Amino acid sequence: MDLFEVTKWVHIFSATVLFGTGLGTAFSMYATHLRGDVRAISVAAKNVVLADWLFTAPAGIVQPVSGAVLVHLAGYSWFELWIILSLVLYLVAGACWLPVVWLQIRMARLAADAVSNTGELPDDYHRFMRYWFWLGWPAF
Repeated sequence: MDLFEVTKWVHIFSATVLFGTGLGTAFSMYATHLRGDVRAISVAAKNVVLADWLFTAPAGIVQPVSGAVLVHLAGYSWFELWIILSLVLYLVAGACWLPVVWLQIRMARLAADAVSNTGELPDDYHRFMRYWFWLGWPAF
């Protein structure tokens, strides 16, 4: 296999990891939230944050790097409309994903505090969940 083929497979694999992890963590977080079990929410939120650091963030870095290598190796111009649109959409998704990660970290802490203290999720948790839900769509 030549460098283009290897890079293409790395790009496809990282896209798959990005999509699969995003779908899996979003489902896990939201489904657990809907059930309302504070202990389960605490565990799910911690796992979602961990999955984002282990899988989503690295795949999110590999995507533009491997994409740039593919553009170069294929000899495309950076000014082709589909490349510009891809980059703009990627930046929009990233601009939504970064606050989602911050919200997940905060929700995980709030849920852990609730387990240790009152057993009730605070209003901030529910507000953050609404933001997480709506920002998660364009981030995904």
